[in-house]
Amino acid sequence: MLSTQPAGIENSGRQYIPNANKGNNGDAAKRSPNQELLPLTAGINSHDHLEIGGCDVTKLVQQFGSPLYILDEESLRSACRQYREAFQNYYPGEFQVLYASKAWSCLGVCAIAHSEGLGIDVVSGGELYTALQAGVKPEVIYFHGNNKSVEELSLAIESGCTIVVDNWYELKSLVNIVEKLRATSLQQTRIMLRLTPGIDCHTHDYIRTGHLDSKFGFDPDQIEAVFAFIGQQTNLTCVGLHAHIGSQIFERQPHQDLAEVMVQWMEKAKSYGLPVTELNLGGGLGIRYTESDDPPSIDEWVQALCQAVKAACESQNLPLPKLLCEPGRSLIGTACVTAYTIGSSKTVPEIRTYVAIDGGMSDNPRPITYQSLYRAVVANRMSAPVSETVTVAGKHCESGDILIKEASLPQTEPGDILVVMGTGAYNYSMASNYNRLPRPAAVVVANQEAKLLLRRETYQDLIRQDCLPNSLLS
Repeated sequence: MLSTQPAGIENSGRQYIPNANKGNNGDAAKRSPNQELLPLTAGINSHDHLEIGGCDVTKLVQQFGSPLYILDEESLRSACRQYREAFQNYYPGEFQVLYASKAWSCLGVCAIAHSEGLGIDVVSGGELYTALQAGVKPEVIYFHGNNKSVEELSLAIESGCTIVVDNWYELKSLVNIVEKLRATSLQQTRIMLRLTPGIDCHTHDYIRTGHLDSKFGFDPDQIEAVFAFIGQQTNLTCVGLHAHIGSQIFERQPHQDLAEVMVQWMEKAKSYGLPVTELNLGGGLGIRYTESDDPPSIDEWVQALCQAVKAACESQNLPLPKLLCEPGRSLIGTACVTAYTIGSSKTVPEIRTYVAIDGGMSDNPRPITYQSLYRAVVANRMSAPVSETVTVAGKHCESGDILIKEASLPQTEPGDILVVMGTGAYNYSMASNYNRLPRPAAVVVANQEAKLLLRRETYQDLIRQDCLPNSLLS
């Protein structure tokens, strides 16, 4: 049986996860998943174990092993629906929500997002291939990237997806490829242009992309020359403009400023005869990794974006464009947790206690890369009192392999199941085989049932691409 407080226990000194959306505790449909620490269906059962999607996390580890990514299907679907419904409420024109699949690209995740009416944003040939194999229609796939190869561009053209052109080199390469591929065809290739708007936001330097000093997009002083060049191409149709200013953003003003700048450029593009009707303002809405994080809800973010676009179009006396956005982290970040098994520990007197888990930087590189913060609980003893602050260390041969530097936990024992929250975005997608660790399995849970999304890699998988020349054999 689930606890009556599905987000945790509110008693002082015990493990608990405060519900971010006070007043909506009993109605998961009204809770914005990006504002939660645990997935929407999280609860505590009669064994004092954490449950997600009606599945006991400790039993999932027994069945599938650890580390284990556990994706709550309801949280992902709810986030998709909230984006779509917010646009329906606040934007009178046409719109399309895209899932930024770089957050986590696999067949199952793409299929869920597409089944909820979302298109897919891809940034490589591999992500494009994955989306197509998941059954996503090419007309709702948008291909980004700052250095697409000839092979990737050819695949994009042949598949019929929209290509978001990033720079002069890519634009001219695309013209040459299209001329060869379309020699006997009248079909045109849909493109959008990625522009660098010169808008900054307060986030990590590595995930800021809208400021002028960025590897992405055409600079403002190139725009008119680009418009003029595309206006002369007969095989390309420029349907819209795109910009993205960063990730894990809590502010709303930067996106409002972005709308004004981009609408002005849309008007300029039309003066060059380009049939620009689509405007993609990126994604970037942040999520709640720890109690101190306070991101806007999905509804609030979409409302601000729509109001900004409508106001900008009214000021320029322009019709509303087809409005696109491409959330990734805010769709899937808090929908997933990672379960680990605790092993060894080490106490350095008067300094710290290290508690080691059976994963680390190979399945979650964000702490060592971005200094990211996470929240964790001991899933097999949810009501145990919090009694110590420990450093959760990974098992890799790397001093910097620290998952959580200061984790408030009950006293732990080998064999305990540690659950780290908010691991749906940029965890599996950035995972590696460092130290030759096989990448973990992933399951999707719903209605007391767990289904395999990704098989756990084996040692055989690790050497599958290795070659051992005969000359090296003794």
